[in-house]
Amino acid sequence: MKVVSFLLICLFIMNAGFTTINASTSNKSHMPLNSAPYEYFTYQEMTDLFLDLEENHSNIMSLASIGRTYEGRDIWMVKLSDNVGENEDEPGVLLMGAHHGNEKPSFEVLIFFIQYMLEKHGMENTDDDNDGFVNEDPIDGFDNDGDGLIDEDPSEDRVREVINNTQIFLIPMVNPDGVEYGWRKNRAPNYGPDGKSDEITSYGVDLNRNYGYRWYFTYLFPEQYHLDDLLNDRSWTYRGEKPFCENETRAVKNFVESHSISISLSYHDYGEWMVFPWMHTSRHVPHESLFRSIGEDISKINKYELRIYGQYGTREYLIPRFCGTPGSSENWLYGRNRIIAYTVELCERRPEVNPDKVFDACWKHVGVNLYICERSLTVEEEKVTLGRTIPWNFRQGLKIW
Repeated sequence: MKVVSFLLICLFIMNAGFTTINASTSNKSHMPLNSAPYEYFTYQEMTDLFLDLEENHSNIMSLASIGRTYEGRDIWMVKLSDNVGENEDEPGVLLMGAHHGNEKPSFEVLIFFIQYMLEKHGMENTDDDNDGFVNEDPIDGFDNDGDGLIDEDPSEDRVREVINNTQIFLIPMVNPDGVEYGWRKNRAPNYGPDGKSDEITSYGVDLNRNYGYRWYFTYLFPEQYHLDDLLNDRSWTYRGEKPFCENETRAVKNFVESHSISISLSYHDYGEWMVFPWMHTSRHVPHESLFRSIGEDISKINKYELRIYGQYGTREYLIPRFCGTPGSSENWLYGRNRIIAYTVELCERRPEVNPDKVFDACWKHVGVNLYICERSLTVEEEKVTLGRTIPWNFRQGLKIW
């Protein structure tokens, strides 16, 4: 068992005036730095926490199930906004974790972010570093007040402005069955790679290969895309019988298509790097300059490497990319819905068990998520000014590379 209480001790050490976030939601005790391996939330602990938070913060948080897994678990979606019960004319931000069940930091950073936002929203502006000033060092990876410390006096007003002007949708565990089982794929039974066997041959689909964009493109270049693995139901990257054949990806698809989303981050681990479309080719996306601009700003906050795939980038690949990732969420989010979408690979190793490292990832990505919300306020206009001039339908229909 685990809660964010230990992370908040770290935060207290760094920021002397910070109030413990929802310590009452758990009976788990604090532990000293570097004492024992970090213990991540279980699905049930997360569920109980969300129910408690919704009850106590119903003015800015709602909790809804967007679908159920094969094993019957709800796929929870948390919404943060000032008029949380309304679908406002505000930019939507989608944050997802745990497409792969064994990538635990991916959901932990989002649970931490939810608690941080709820706590800070109700606080007055605080002088966290006791220097007589407030809100002088936001979480951006820099020492803004010149005192030798980084991100030690974040802004409560900033949290309120984000919640008041955006709609934040969070799906911390896209794959709760995989989380509970402790492996990459979901837990639905497979009846052969094409679903035509009379008997169960294996379990699980790689959900981040099951999104339906350029699905059949892999048959043109089977070796480059490792098609044998994608079609082998016993492999870790088995993509399923057909696009969106899994409960989890259908739930995300239905949610996205019924909401207005401008930017999305999908958290994974590991490696401390980030990527954006295309994932199946090295050709530039129509909004390449916008993707790079946002990605470079994120990199300044989390100090992760922004990996550039494509023409004239720092890493060049033949078209199509060898061992590319067709069927990924960011490809579909952008290719079909024009959502500016990134994958963020957290931490240096898997599993990350060092509590200091987990806290570092959680804290940095509070700043990343806040920045993404702020950037969403202008991104639709930027899509027009920074995108190519060719029509979108032409891009979708003909520019397959």
